Order: sequence, then structure tokens, then C-alpha cells
Amino acid sequence: MAQKRTFTLRSLRGQLTLWFSGLSLLTLLCVGLYVGRLATQQMAASAGAAVHAMALTAADLLGAGLREREMDIVLLSQAPHFTRGDLTHPDLLLSLLRRRALREEFAWLGVVDPQGNVVQAVDGLLQGQSVAQRPWFIAARSGVYAGDVHEALLLEKMLPKPPDGEPLRFIDFAAPIFDHSGELVGVVGAHIHWHWVTQTVQAAFDQRARDSGAEILITNAQGVVLYPQKMTHQAQLPAELRTGRNQRTTQVRWDDGLDYLASVVAVDSRTSRNLGWSIVVRQPLHQALEPAHAMRNQLLALGLLAALAFGGVALHLARSFSRPIEQLAEAAHRIERGDSEAEFPAKGQLMEVEQLGQSLRSMTRTLLAHERELEAVNQSLEAQVLERTEALEVANRELEHLATHDPLTGVRNRRHFDGKLAECFAASRRTTLGFAVLLVDADHFKKINDTHGHPAGDAVLQALARLLNDAVRSVDFVARYGGEEFAVLLPHTADGDTALVVAEKIRSTIAHAPFPGPGQVTVSIGASVWQPSDSGAEAVVQRADAALYQAKAAGRNRAVLSPQA
Repeated sequence: MAQKRTFTLRSLRGQLTLWFSGLSLLTLLCVGLYVGRLATQQMAASAGAAVHAMALTAADLLGAGLREREMDIVLLSQAPHFTRGDLTHPDLLLSLLRRRALREEFAWLGVVDPQGNVVQAVDGLLQGQSVAQRPWFIAARSGVYAGDVHEALLLEKMLPKPPDGEPLRFIDFAAPIFDHSGELVGVVGAHIHWHWVTQTVQAAFDQRARDSGAEILITNAQGVVLYPQKMTHQAQLPAELRTGRNQRTTQVRWDDGLDYLASVVAVDSRTSRNLGWSIVVRQPLHQALEPAHAMRNQLLALGLLAALAFGGVALHLARSFSRPIEQLAEAAHRIERGDSEAEFPAKGQLMEVEQLGQSLRSMTRTLLAHERELEAVNQSLEAQVLERTEALEVANRELEHLATHDPLTGVRNRRHFDGKLAECFAASRRTTLGFAVLLVDADHFKKINDTHGHPAGDAVLQALARLLNDAVRSVDFVARYGGEEFAVLLPHTADGDTALVVAEKIRSTIAHAPFPGPGQVTVSIGASVWQPSDSGAEAVVQRADAALYQAKAAGRNRAVLSPQA
């Protein structure tokens, strides 16, 4: 009994219907997509220009404002009643009060003597206290200072909390006060409310931009978001936006998984110190292109309706001469299932169909036999390929580990360390963030081998590797440099004092740890930090090696920092 034939796109009826429908659909799609693409490009360009214009305006406003605030402090420091040197004179406080009355964003204004003691300040805040350790005072002793945003320290308990619940944050400005002979007589400093910065950039942001979903952000030199507060220290610019500043609008995917039109403009404050801030304006891409998408959807709907109409006509025409081919297809399908008695189309129909039916009838038995044979061969080959692929993957992982790790201690080897050192050096040349290198050498290791044997020496090296890994951060890099010597790479560590603190922590940890065989083991450590004048990464290692030699010569069990140029 013949099976009921069903309509599918793979049948002749379906193919004819599909072609007729497709021609109409293709015509409308080409026109629609072309028009939609033009509209999308124009709308994207228009929205991008608006986003970039807002970023430029906000950056210009903020840059000019920062420059004006710095000039306020510079002018105060150069006023005649300041340069006379009498920091206790009432005129100084009067000038500070007047300046604060004009600039409400000044949270604190004061004058400090050369020793760092606050002599006079608005509202008496911090008066009589020492600010000698504050960065703005230290820097302003030799020149005008503009500082990055930071949270309140000394002023936290003296000023009211912001009404929005955000933490108190300030930016600092300071300038030295010199008398007529050029001698430093004090420093005038100011803390400016962070919300002045945010209000300045929001002034370039109209209500229409907010309604369209646009947002304005402030980022620091590392691309970390400083504003808005909900994204502070929790989000960074995508890599495409961190590669350069003053970028015109581009499409980029943010870390929330959404696509945005975004523009980055560096804040050119022309202050004494470039803060490295940037203004970022972003708008969700789907909102910017929503009108273009609506037009495209309408064109697609029109094309679909036309395709359905042409498809109905094609289906009616195809039905008259598709039946014999459908019968042949049904017979072939039954043969595929193993039925050698399948019914083929009757004679008198299409000649080609009749010839094909006879050929299929004679080939049925041979095809079924060959099919079973090929299936068995394919299964065997697939099993062999899978087995060898898995073995190759395991071997590759083992080779990669052997090429980058020391087989005795399990830490990275010298070759891997040299590659990582070159990466840090190149990154420091680009960003000036800097890095540090520690060379750690076991004291009297030969004596350990001679006294307790080489197996005990190997166990000591393994224990040293574990202690080094436990004593450093996850981003730090520990490698066996050679023999009983290890190297520790500290990325983003430009301060020699910080590197020395890490070295001393390692030395103390090892000195108090029990070891198999000798019981106690000490190490000598040489530390050095990258310097902009270094011509190559080897210079940092050479200084660390010289410092290690000094530690050995000074009696071992100590950490020495290489002198900085």
C-alpha cells in the first residue's frame, strides 16, 4: 500500500515553490536590505557623532575646570601676602575664605609650613595637624601638584557624608609658596569634592541623551571606571577602547555582554600633572539603531507575504508533473530500508523516471551488500582515529609542561622565566608601570648535599619552591633559575621598597620553615626594579644578581635591594 505523500521543501513541489517564492523574496530582500543598510549606517553615523560630541564637550568642560582650579591655587600661592612668609597672618585666612565662597567645590583650603604642619585652614579643619606624609604636600614642596581621585582619610570624620550615600572622594591641588628670595616658606593646598567633577561632566549631558540610554563615564589612566559609582572599581574599558584615547565613535561589546556605540576622549586639563582621565560616552547599539531595525522588519514582512503568494501559484503548477518523481523517491526510500520489492512508477510516464526505476531495481541488492560492508569499515576507522587523537592530546600536554616547567621542583624553568621577563619589560616600556625581580639563592647548599646527600638536597629545593609559591601573589611568577637559585618576577611593582618587603617576607618564611634533612635552611635575596633607562630586561636581572652577591658577602640570610639610579 502506497504511503501518503506529504509536502516538503526537498520535494520537487517544494523546490519549485521555493524557487518561485525565493525570487520574489530575494528581490524585496535586496531592496530592503540595501535601504535598511543605508538607513542603519546613517543612523549609526548620526548617533556616533552625537556620542562623540558629548564626550568632547564633557572632556573640554572638565579639562578647563581642572585648569581653573589649579590656577586658583597657583594665584593664591603667588599673592603678595602669601609670599611675605607670615603664614599666620589673618589676610591669608581671609583669602582662603573668599576663594571657598567663590568655589563651593573646595572642601578644604589651607596653608602648611615647610615641615608639614597646617597653620591656617578654612573652618579650622586639620589646623595644627601634620600632613607631612601626604603625597600632595611632598610633591608641592618642589612644584605645582594635581592629584588623582582618592577617598577621604583625615577629613572623613570632619565633613558631612554626601546625601547620595557615596564615599567622600577628593582630588588635590597644591602649590609651593616662595618668598622674594626664592626660599620655600610653605605650601597652599586644596581638596576638591569629587561630585564637582561628576556635575561638570553631567552638564554636557542633556535629557534627550539620557532618554536614549546614553551614559557618561570617567576612567583613569588604566581604564578603570571612576564614575558612575555603581561601576567604580568593578568595570574596565573593553580592550578596543583602551588601545588609544580620543577615539571617534566605535561599536564595542562591554563586559555586560551588550553592544554599545562608544567614544573615548582624553581629558586635556593642561595641569602640572596629567591625571590620565578620559571621558567615555556609550549608548546601547540596539537603542541607537531601533528606527532602522523597524524599517528593516517591515520590508522583511512585505517580502514574506509576497513569497507566500508566489509559493501558492508554484505549488499548483508543480503538482501536475511532480507525481511520478515522488513515486520514484518513495520507492528509493523503501529500498533504503531494505525492501527489494518496492513499487516503481508505471510505464507511460516520464521516460527518464522509467529508466531510473529500472536501474534502481537492478542495483538494489548490490547496494545493500556494499552498504553493510562499508559501515563496518567506517566504524573501525573511527575508533582508531579517536584513540590516536586522544593519545596525541595527552602527549602534547605533557610536552608543553616539560618545555615550561622544572621537572624537579614543578615551578617554571629558566626558559619560561626569560620569556615572561621579556613580556614584562615590553609592557613597562609601553605603560611605565614597572616590575621587580628577586633572585633567591639557598645558603650553603653544597654543604647540605655533602652532609645529607643529594636526595635531601632535592627535597630542600622542592620545599623551597613550595614556600616561594605560597609567599607570593597569584600574579607573580616563580621559576627555578639554575641549581639552588630561584627567580621571582613581580609584575606591576615599580617601588623598590615594595619589592624589598616581598623579599623580606620570603626570607623570613623560609628561615622559620622546617626542611627535611638539614632542618633549617636560609636564603639570600637580591632585589631590583625596572628603570626607564634600562636598555634591556637583562639589566634588571644583573642588578638583582649584584644585590644577591652583596647579601652573600654581608653574611647571608638577608635581602638586599639594588640601588636605583
